[in-house]
Amino acid sequence: MLKTTLYAMTIITKTINIHSKGENDMIDLTTPTLEAIVETKLKDGIVTIFVAGSTAAITTMEYEPGLQVDFPEMLSRIAPKNLHYEHDNTWHDGNGHSHVRASLVGPSLTIPFKNNNLMLGTWQQIVLMEMDTRKRERNIILQIIGE
Repeated sequence: MLKTTLYAMTIITKTINIHSKGENDMIDLTTPTLEAIVETKLKDGIVTIFVAGSTAAITTMEYEPGLQVDFPEMLSRIAPKNLHYEHDNTWHDGNGHSHVRASLVGPSLTIPFKNNNLMLGTWQQIVLMEMDTRKRERNIILQIIGE
């Protein structure tokens, strides 16, 4: 027999403002995400991390120098800069590859937390990946749901 338990959930939305250096800049969002969770006083729940914009992405990875080189190099093999992108015909901004790369990785992820701790793996951090060809100001939206 299934047992159903009802909990009173709270939803809190916060924004982190980030200034990127441009294409291939990676910014570790783990600490600011955890700080935002702690500020809410929620103990257990989930947090969704979302970047507003079509040329940046959010993922998890081991945030270390080797992967900070390897990951952009992998993306350049999948969506090279020197290909023809119809987006560039429309907007003439030279960042068609940036849109494709960001779409492949995705704009958000959801991570559970318990006792005010993100339930990440030992070598796993939350990372913003800037894919635009110029530096940008990014708004990272955190939606924290828990009790």
